[in-house]
Amino acid sequence: MKKKVAILATNGFEEIELTSPKKALEDAGATVHIISPSGESIRAWNDGNWSDTYKVDYAVSEVSATDYNSLMLPGGVLNPDQLRQDEKSIEFIREFFKQQKPVSAICHGIQPLIDAGVLNGRKLTSYPSLQKDVENAGGNWVDQEVVVDEGFTTSRTPDDLEAFNDKLVEEVKEGKHEEQHA
Repeated sequence: MKKKVAILATNGFEEIELTSPKKALEDAGATVHIISPSGESIRAWNDGNWSDTYKVDYAVSEVSATDYNSLMLPGGVLNPDQLRQDEKSIEFIREFFKQQKPVSAICHGIQPLIDAGVLNGRKLTSYPSLQKDVENAGGNWVDQEVVVDEGFTTSRTPDDLEAFNDKLVEEVKEGKHEEQHA
């Protein structure tokens, strides 16, 4: 699979929600870049504590959605809360939807998508505490381990990673979806 995938994250991302999908994508032959607002290394969150530091490939200001075939957003609580306040990150997200490219998010990773205004009319899942936020943003929240809506893949928690990774890789392989929309 000759595809390029951007993982958008910053400090406080849930470690397994970045490392597991990244490995699944790389095992399938994709090139994966970690993109962050700062462009510097970022630190993971794991089991209620700070964990390892990860090298960032590019600052979000250095790349464009046209550089990639797909976007993936890991969760964690701190990470998406910071991303949703960064206008360059929000615009980066919007561009993937405008270009009808696959986008995936797990757990709290959907929060920046609320701010990007791309959930209206979409079927998705997330960490259960975000159900009302998703509904208020016009999304149709469902309690399923993985949901795919025209190239938009979501999952609830790290417990769903196996199913999420399978669908993530499948959607990246399929590529653009005409019905993908913001």
